[in-house]
Amino acid sequence: MGRRDLASLVDRIRLLLEQDAADPSVPVLTEMEHTLTDGYAEALGLEGERLRIERRIGELAHGVESQEQADQLRELAERLRSADDDLSSLREALQPLQRRVETARTVV
Repeated sequence: MGRRDLASLVDRIRLLLEQDAADPSVPVLTEMEHTLTDGYAEALGLEGERLRIERRIGELAHGVESQEQADQLRELAERLRSADDDLSSLREALQPLQRRVETARTVV
């Protein structure tokens, strides 16, 4: 999922959170659950990406011998920071949605 897709997912989460929590209908609850599932799937993907980047950083760090390798290391570090930021903002958005789903399940 690209950054634009991630932004779209976070927007979907925010829209669902803005809906009336006092009267969650079954279709709204279903949409919240689907969005929550999509969000957790994306979080797992980002965690996998982080692990691949960290592994590659470790491989490169053992023997940086050229400017090209140093540049790759910097690029990987930036990608890791970006993945961390994406994961953090996604988790931040998912937490209140998870609470809303739990609350809605008790109401419906």
